[in-house]
Amino acid sequence: MTPTSFSEDDDHALFKAAVQGVRKIKQDTISPPRSPLKVKTRLQMVRKDRAEAHPFSDVYEPYLDQEGPTRYREPHTSAYELKKLRRGDYPPEFFLDLHGLTQEQAKEEISALLLAAKRQHVQCVSIMHGHGKNILKKKLPMWLVQHPQVLAFHQATRGWGGDAALLVLLKIEP
Repeated sequence: MTPTSFSEDDDHALFKAAVQGVRKIKQDTISPPRSPLKVKTRLQMVRKDRAEAHPFSDVYEPYLDQEGPTRYREPHTSAYELKKLRRGDYPPEFFLDLHGLTQEQAKEEISALLLAAKRQHVQCVSIMHGHGKNILKKKLPMWLVQHPQVLAFHQATRGWGGDAALLVLLKIEP
């Protein structure tokens, strides 16, 4: 008799013989103790987020090199870090698409992204500003330079959006 010629009854009998004497495991129903947590209301969380949000100024215009791709590094950040960002050594963990947003909406979204990245210890994010009328493309670097968490940014590589996006390197706080 070949193994393929067994019937379902034979398979069932073999299975029963193999598991004979086995008993069900009693499920442990004891839950781990919970520590008492303060439950924050939605309003309190919104107030805290607004307090931590960074207000970007439209008046401040930093000097950014206009030749070549859009790039910036904080004075205390190594030029090598910017080079690694340019090469794509830092894959972005968060992505933000600003297509179709107004400048005010874009500021709020950027602030929320940077706050979320800080909370989750994310080192690199990608912000897609698109081509369009180049309004957000011009404003985005000016806003990012103002944020204390931003170490450097560079025009994204082709795989991450090319000249329609920026890769942003962020400080990671322990």
